[in-house]
Amino acid sequence: MNISYNWLKNYINIDKTPEELSLILTDIGLEVELLETVQSIPGGLEGLVVGEVKTCGQHPNADKLKVTTVDIGGSELLHIVCGAPNVREGLKVIVATVGTYCHPANGEPFKITKSKIRGEVSEGMLCGEDEIGLGTSHAGIVELSADAVVGSRVKDYFNVQDDFRYEIGLTPNRADAASHLGVARDLAAYFRKPYTLADVSAFQEGKDVGVQVEVKAPTAAPRYAGVTISDITVGESPDWLKEKLNVIGVRPINNIVDITNYILHDLGQPLHAFDAARIAENKVVVRYANENEPFKTLDGIERKLSSEDLVIADAEKPMCIAGVFGGEYSGVNETTTRIFLESAYFDAVSVRKTSKRHGLKTDSSFRFERGTDPNMPVYALQKAALMIQEIAGGQVVSAVTDSYPAPVSPFIFSVDYRRVRQLIGKEIPNTEIKAIIEALGIGISEESGEEITVSVPAYKVDVTREVDIIEEVLRIYGYNNIELKPQIKSSLNTTEKPDKEVVLNQVADLLIGNGYREILNNSLTKLSFVEDEQTAVRLVNPLSSDLDTMRQNLLFSALTTVAYNQKRKSPNAKYFEYGKTYFKTDEGYRERQNLSLCVAGDQLAEQWSLKSKKTNFYHLKAAVDAIVKRLNIQGVQLQETDGKYFDYGLDYKKGQKVLVTLGAVSVANLKKADVDGKVYFAQFDWDLVMKVIRKNTIKYKEVSKFPAVRRDLSLLMDDAVTFEELTRIAAKTERKLLKEVDIFDVYKGSGLPEGKKSYALSFTLQDEEKTLNDKQIDAIIKKLMLNFEQEIGAVVR
Repeated sequence: MNISYNWLKNYINIDKTPEELSLILTDIGLEVELLETVQSIPGGLEGLVVGEVKTCGQHPNADKLKVTTVDIGGSELLHIVCGAPNVREGLKVIVATVGTYCHPANGEPFKITKSKIRGEVSEGMLCGEDEIGLGTSHAGIVELSADAVVGSRVKDYFNVQDDFRYEIGLTPNRADAASHLGVARDLAAYFRKPYTLADVSAFQEGKDVGVQVEVKAPTAAPRYAGVTISDITVGESPDWLKEKLNVIGVRPINNIVDITNYILHDLGQPLHAFDAARIAENKVVVRYANENEPFKTLDGIERKLSSEDLVIADAEKPMCIAGVFGGEYSGVNETTTRIFLESAYFDAVSVRKTSKRHGLKTDSSFRFERGTDPNMPVYALQKAALMIQEIAGGQVVSAVTDSYPAPVSPFIFSVDYRRVRQLIGKEIPNTEIKAIIEALGIGISEESGEEITVSVPAYKVDVTREVDIIEEVLRIYGYNNIELKPQIKSSLNTTEKPDKEVVLNQVADLLIGNGYREILNNSLTKLSFVEDEQTAVRLVNPLSSDLDTMRQNLLFSALTTVAYNQKRKSPNAKYFEYGKTYFKTDEGYRERQNLSLCVAGDQLAEQWSLKSKKTNFYHLKAAVDAIVKRLNIQGVQLQETDGKYFDYGLDYKKGQKVLVTLGAVSVANLKKADVDGKVYFAQFDWDLVMKVIRKNTIKYKEVSKFPAVRRDLSLLMDDAVTFEELTRIAAKTERKLLKEVDIFDVYKGSGLPEGKKSYALSFTLQDEEKTLNDKQIDAIIKKLMLNFEQEIGAVVR
């Protein structure tokens, strides 16, 4: 479910940044899976400035071009060649300077460069509205008002504001939050602020006879409301409405359909507009379909209906599958002038079965099958009617039809304060519990000692028992405000400071599951194995010269184990060890906890069906990355390590501190330990690891039913560019559909410029909800190419 930050502010005063609000939403049970900036105009008019044409003369070599000088507030005027017929001296214009990227209404972004046009230097571009995404006209350049400030940002002139979209993973029990109003209600409870509903008092019923309604299936349609609206003009929606829908990922269609979609996402109440001219005998019948009754839906497919499917029909035929999908014949089009607007409360079970039976999932069915607010249909109808009057020029010509024979009552039951405290596990005062319940819009009709009687609004379809109220209280009070008792520490995620032993065991399980074996070595070693003799902890009375010093690293412990096993015909090594290292300081002695990983020999044991393959640096790096990911350590930077112990390797740094060092052990160190062949080694500073671990909740994700797509790019770039930089740029370019970036070829040498290299990258794209088409894929690849060029100067080969 997508929610707009600016849209929420229509309901409640929010004084938090989008990022802060994202954390709050997750804390109160509306988990934000993605927060992204949405620009109302592609490119957001970034880099464009207001200029004034100072001179305008005829181009000496072109009849249709003018040579201008333009003031943009700098020390010098810009020389710009322009072909617009309306360019003239004194005009305030939009200027794209050299280096600016313009985002046209149609086509891909392009970069402004300094150039010569028919022999005259041009240092920018005077922009038409289609060239910067402001509109589609190509008649000339945009003319700004005379009071526009030279040198100011065009973005500020047009008051272009970014919005922010939250992708919320709505759980099935939170049907009450499936709208901007629903989310605003939760935020109002959290902030203890009021939220404001739009005033619909201006709505007035008509006096003419509208479309007549007969409900023959009140069980499946407990409430059915509608109104007839005439004299509408179907056309394009105003910009503000299109922008609202675009932010949440809904494609604008026409003003009537857009209004119904707006109300659905605004209030959580699905609406449907029928072309009244196509309703036979001016009558709507809410009934069950006949078995195998044919019906062609909006997607052009003819379906055979079941006798258990609820339909909205006229006197002759079905017009809509109730709560699921509209019909091809009865929908609104550009010739429609009179509509019947439906707003209903359908039975959740009925809609869910119909939706599943026909394989139809829509925004309407998503809400109806979870349960909507039975008290919302008339209010939503009135709000939509007022919008139609304002935007499409319609007039309400009938009274509101409202069939509601058996009103849905609130859920009434008792709640014991003591039980609330018992299940939550914290002594929360009665006054605080009561305040949260009331802030959630839940009424309290009686209070006697430790017990209260609550009246839960019908829109909270999942809050029907005392335990549900306790869950609601806990959501708003805050899971993070509940201190966990020591005896229930059982996993990495129980506290902000995880138990060290728990974390050690979890990482050990991870490594063992990947074929590693745990080793234990003596903390005593020989002096030649230490890093710094000045800080070495020496034994006064050692048993031997090989055991006279406390170890300062785990490398030689691992190498000693490898050598021991090599001599016993067991050359393949995948080891890990938890152990301490020891140092002498001015204050005394210091111990540090470490984790080491070591691989050597063949990747797999020798088999008749498989050729042996030597282990390499990347096998070790994969294990290190798996640990970093499992512990949810973020913000790690990679850089080449020094050559003290390794021929080559990497440091994983958190800030200025080294979290883990890994690499190929140097030949000199291998000889010290009498090891044959190559060995790859990694050592974590475990004390630092424990400080930077972040809470990491493991989530189940269903395997997508839709295929992944791979596209390859070959890029020429500077030798200093790392694969990490490329993956960062790619992830920033496409957050939702890009699943994986891999490198399958690296080339340096003849045929390439000095200081350059070539990477061949593969990009795996996948949409979890539908099959990607070539147009979508090509657009993403073009964006990747553009961003690689902008940020690292890469060239596609």
